Amino acid sequence: LHIEELKVSFAKKDDFTNRDLWRLYKKIEPGVKQTTVNWRIYNLTQMGVIARIGRGKYTFKTKSNFVPEISHRLKLLNNELKKAFPFLTICVWSSSLINEFSIHQAIKSFLIIEVEKEAKHSIFYFLKEKGRKVFLEPSQDTMEKYVLDEDNSIIIKSLISEAPIQKIKDLNTVTLEKLLVDVFCDKIIFSAYQGNEIKTIFSSAFSKYTVNKNKLLRYANRRGKKEEIQNLLKLINGK
Repeated sequence: LHIEELKVSFAKKDDFTNRDLWRLYKKIEPGVKQTTVNWRIYNLTQMGVIARIGRGKYTFKTKSNFVPEISHRLKLLNNELKKAFPFLTICVWSSSLINEFSIHQAIKSFLIIEVEKEAKHSIFYFLKEKGRKVFLEPSQDTMEKYVLDEDNSIIIKSLISEAPIQKIKDLNTVTLEKLLVDVFCDKIIFSAYQGNEIKTIFSSAFSKYTVNKNKLLRYANRRGKKEEIQNLLKLINGK
């Protein structure tokens, strides 16, 4: 695999591509085949020597993948919804996840339920009948008066098609790419994290974890904010 040669060539770079790897292996072994290089790249990622951060992009920086904590309250809510709506794709997560990346530390948090647009009213009335403090895509006024002062509020919003979610313990929840884009886009729900705070959140997330930029930008594009987030990434990278 020529790991030492790879480190000498790429360890100081933020990222490198399939083409860069091909050129290096070709220099070391002029007769190497493309299929052999592809297999080596696969082995390097499986071994954790390099990390895939986008389509055809890799890094040597050893960062872990983002695995959000699933609280007992979140598990119970998810199980309740799955039992009542077994055929819906539902994404659940807690606003407390943002605290890991932000200077502003929210003392109280709320749960977020994301579901396809046609089903959000059904989820809303189902939980309301059970006496839950639930809000359907709340306004700024509602957020300030009712949601942010409580610790067990539930917000329901539409799940964007092809949103990057992940399954943990039989529960659909956010990926880091989705969390970052949502905090950037949903300025009413996440009003406390705008301005300079959003720069801190993105910088902290990229420094702590492996972030798939392609996945992040695809989702940002679906939310109509690709160019703005690209500009933010350039700003925090100093480029």
